[in-house]
Amino acid sequence: MKIWNGYGSEHSMNLVMIGQFESIEEAEKAKDLIETVTEKIYDKVDCGENRPKRFSNEVMDIFREKNLYIFGPEELEQFRYDHSLDIEGNKIIFRTAESDISVFLKLLIHQGAKVQVYSAHNYPDEEYGRGK
Repeated sequence: MKIWNGYGSEHSMNLVMIGQFESIEEAEKAKDLIETVTEKIYDKVDCGENRPKRFSNEVMDIFREKNLYIFGPEELEQFRYDHSLDIEGNKIIFRTAESDISVFLKLLIHQGAKVQVYSAHNYPDEEYGRGK
């Protein structure tokens, strides 16, 4: 019998990111922006080896419309990652199994959030940990 041990990036981070805003209205505005940009970008992004080295004109138009100049072309595939986005009062709760979350982190900070990021595996007793 041959036993194979391997390591890869296909594992669950069970990552939680909490963006806290000054008001419920600011949190709702940020959530709407994240959802809108994700929806508009989703089908315009190639992943893996086909990742763009530059933004297409179509993608640049989306960013110009939203006044967003904070991303690099290599980050765009993150908009296609599976994630959830919930709002609780003045907080946005972002959850994903991925580790590359810079586009979402940048969007939260760009919208004025105080951000906390942690693994729900490692902190199960936190408010949004795995045990909750």
